[in-house]
Amino acid sequence: MRARPFLAAVLAVAVALLTAAAAGWWLLWHHSPLALQTQRLELPLAARFVPRTAPLSLHWLVAPDQPAAYARAVARPRQRREAAAAADRLRDGAFAAAGLDYRSELAPWLGSQSSFALLTPPEAKQPPGWVLALRSRDSAGARRFLQRFWQTRSLAGTDLQISSYRGMGLISGRGALLGQTPQPLATALINDDLVLIASGRGVLEQALDVSQIDELNQAASQPLQRAVARLGQGVALLTARPQAMEQWLGLPATDNGAIELVAALSPAGAGVSVDALTQLHDPLPPLAALPADLPQQLQTPATSLALLSQPAQLLDGDGASPWARLLAPLLQRALASAAGPLPQLVAAADGGPLLWADQPEGWLLATRPDQPPLEPLQADLEQQGFSLSPLESKGLTVQAWTRLQSRPVKGNPDQLQAQLAGARSQERGWAWWGQGLAVLTQQHEGRHLPEARLDQLQALGAPAAPLQWAMDGATAQGLLRRWQPWRLLNTLASTPLTPSVEGAALSLEPDGADRRALRLRAALQLRS
Repeated sequence: MRARPFLAAVLAVAVALLTAAAAGWWLLWHHSPLALQTQRLELPLAARFVPRTAPLSLHWLVAPDQPAAYARAVARPRQRREAAAAADRLRDGAFAAAGLDYRSELAPWLGSQSSFALLTPPEAKQPPGWVLALRSRDSAGARRFLQRFWQTRSLAGTDLQISSYRGMGLISGRGALLGQTPQPLATALINDDLVLIASGRGVLEQALDVSQIDELNQAASQPLQRAVARLGQGVALLTARPQAMEQWLGLPATDNGAIELVAALSPAGAGVSVDALTQLHDPLPPLAALPADLPQQLQTPATSLALLSQPAQLLDGDGASPWARLLAPLLQRALASAAGPLPQLVAAADGGPLLWADQPEGWLLATRPDQPPLEPLQADLEQQGFSLSPLESKGLTVQAWTRLQSRPVKGNPDQLQAQLAGARSQERGWAWWGQGLAVLTQQHEGRHLPEARLDQLQALGAPAAPLQWAMDGATAQGLLRRWQPWRLLNTLASTPLTPSVEGAALSLEPDGADRRALRLRAALQLRS
């Protein structure tokens, strides 16, 4: 009987220690920079001042110094200082683009919410206005900032106008940092902790107007709230309307039925992940699921690996399919970059599924043995002068489409050369289409899966997505160099970011019970 009190005491001490350890771990994790990986996504206070019709808005939901702390935490020991400095340069460049000096004007008081929005101008020919919302850590800091903000700019000869609108004090004028060109600016202080800076008094009044009408601002938007809840996690929230998708995000300008893009950005290891929903007018028709073993059919390393469920429907030239309206321009651009006519012909006629790999030896496609039908494909190639010939290559039977071309050389003006459009073989229940015989032979003799690409696709967590694409660093760098937002980031960072890219992957699939949204998952791997 005497042992029971002792055991009870030991148990109580053990439970207390476990509870203390769990609480300590919770506090350590939530104060660690790595907690940014799982931060809950939410609409900030500034969303009340952003119109639902804003072409573009970006809400940054962490303190400005946290990205540098995170970069330092995930970088290799010798790279930590450089990684943190790169994050700080990007932060400083972003605020400098709005005419603000972060270190001298914002660092002492800026809190964990910063928002930027483009507003539709009253007239079509006018440039869009912008609003910057900065959340303060304390009321005194916000007030001191506004005093210094206008005091500094008054040294450049700014004439200030102080007025009242909807019960709030406004200060406006043509302001700039010393040495810069003055521009129209207007400011307001909301509840002593939210600073609004706009590109003119009219733009600021527009932001104040929508804050009073729930039907007009982002904060009360039910579709946006549902999208934020669906995305779940992120350190930044981006919204874009169709009119801004081409101009600011570099997406094709087509009548694709999109209503709004809502995207969440999160750090993921040394890279960045994007989870986005594009709300649509029309529901997306279902596409057949990709075979689970399709990626494993590739028996050779690949610099790029794409999986498409029903490429013919995605590339529908008539535009009748909602899928085609969304994706056809991007897919056609990618196929046009492949050598020869065969990739475009195969993809446009293939009922799916399609595996598309790129290697140093050339492109390689895999389809069902009966896809696409050979007769129409052969007719298209014959019109371009290609003829079909059976060949044997290292024990592999292939069909090759070739045409003769004159290649006169010194001493032999009649020399001819065979140009290869592509070749086809069949094994293990799949038809393989290659840019040349070498790539087909490599697949036939290969015994190594493209592990790096498969790991990228698995990390996306979207095995049922009808479109998946993974690529190495060189391929990703080539795409990013042409992407307008990436070029802007390089400008803001004042240093080349492209060499640090080590790979990228993305997937697309319908979302929601009504299938009226397109879900994008993307990951960008960066050198740590």
